[in-house]
Amino acid sequence: MADSPKTDFDVAIIGGGPGGSAMAGYLAKAGFSCVVFEREIFPRPHVGESLVPSSNRVFNELGVMGKIDEAGFPKKFGAIWTATNKKAVYQHDWEGLQPSDFADVRFSERKQEGSNRDYAYHVDRGQFDIILLQHARDLGATICEGIDVSGADFSDPERVTLRWTLGKQAGQTTARMVVDASGRRTLLGTQLKLKVRDSTFDQVAIHTWFKGYDRTKLVKDRTHENYIYVHFLPIKNSWIWQIPISDELTSIGVVTQKKNFVAGAANQEEFFWDSLRSRPDLHDELKASNRVRPFKTEGDYSYAMTEITQDRLVLIGDAARFVDPIFSTGVSIALNSARLASADIIAALKSGNLGKESFAGYTEAIRRGTNNWYRFISVYYRLNVLFTYFIMSPEHRIDVLKLLQGDVYDDASPKVLDEMERMVSEVERNPEHMWHAYLGELTANAFKPAF
Repeated sequence: MADSPKTDFDVAIIGGGPGGSAMAGYLAKAGFSCVVFEREIFPRPHVGESLVPSSNRVFNELGVMGKIDEAGFPKKFGAIWTATNKKAVYQHDWEGLQPSDFADVRFSERKQEGSNRDYAYHVDRGQFDIILLQHARDLGATICEGIDVSGADFSDPERVTLRWTLGKQAGQTTARMVVDASGRRTLLGTQLKLKVRDSTFDQVAIHTWFKGYDRTKLVKDRTHENYIYVHFLPIKNSWIWQIPISDELTSIGVVTQKKNFVAGAANQEEFFWDSLRSRPDLHDELKASNRVRPFKTEGDYSYAMTEITQDRLVLIGDAARFVDPIFSTGVSIALNSARLASADIIAALKSGNLGKESFAGYTEAIRRGTNNWYRFISVYYRLNVLFTYFIMSPEHRIDVLKLLQGDVYDDASPKVLDEMERMVSEVERNPEHMWHAYLGELTANAFKPAF
């Protein structure tokens, strides 16, 4: 290992969510000293409760899968999309593709490298995040909760100094480098003026938990009860998530464009129920159940950073990039960005070269992955019917499933996305096309991210 100046730790990590915990686990397993600064005291509620199967690879590598199994989280075997308009969704039967109000996909249809499961999990983030953070501690990482990092000083070329407070006490910690895993707080991206807002996906979510909601009412097969459900709303660029948290608890969230929320409601609760009324089948069942958490709004939905690495600095997870969560990608991206970044960081720590160039492999992989997610989500919002058409098409189904499983980092331009974009452009150009009336407000130029 290369000689290095004396610091308190090799790596300081800001944020103890899934990305920060996973990064700490990888570094500790490799024999490096690291500290995680988490400003909250766990457990704490958090949005992002449904995982995708690519997370399993990280759990296996960190050796935490057994602890996750012991927690008894609901198993997520697939995803289902529903609509009230039978021309908005497609299904496949012996006659071919037919208009429907239902489309589904099962993860077991494609074997995924690095995962020994054909399912993912739905999780109570309060419980899930503690499991990951405590596991990082068990592996040897130093965990500091209740400490609020206010900024970082990069002026010394040999070390980074983090400034923090614990109540009224102020302090500093030095490290050879820092990883920002602060989530949508984007601490260092904001400090360094790297953050750029995404004007295309200006979304907002209003969400809560219900107890006693009967999830069997809308299922076509009892094996579908614990799938994630995405319910299309007859409102432009709007949808509802339905995520099982336990046998009795269900997370429900309304996602829409910010302009709809601002113009349509005096408060969160009013807007939530107004949106649900457009899907009476959901509205009535939820009204008959008990809300057990306050309504919460998530704004500032989509943004990027002009850079995700600098000398002695790496940004991961939501601290690096966030796009609309339509495919439950948030936790998976955080975990996999930790996996990808840790490989470069470990090599850089060993060589002693902590310059930006040492993190090029991570930068390129994340660029591919986030660009593919962005394109995928753009197609989804531009033409929902096309999305479900591809899901239910035997020719394209496995390629779409690969993306839904979270395998987005190895191919710079998946052919299925190229074909989706080609078909959307064709529909845009032809007002007589049977799908033209279903085009969303986004346009084909959304396929070219501004970042």
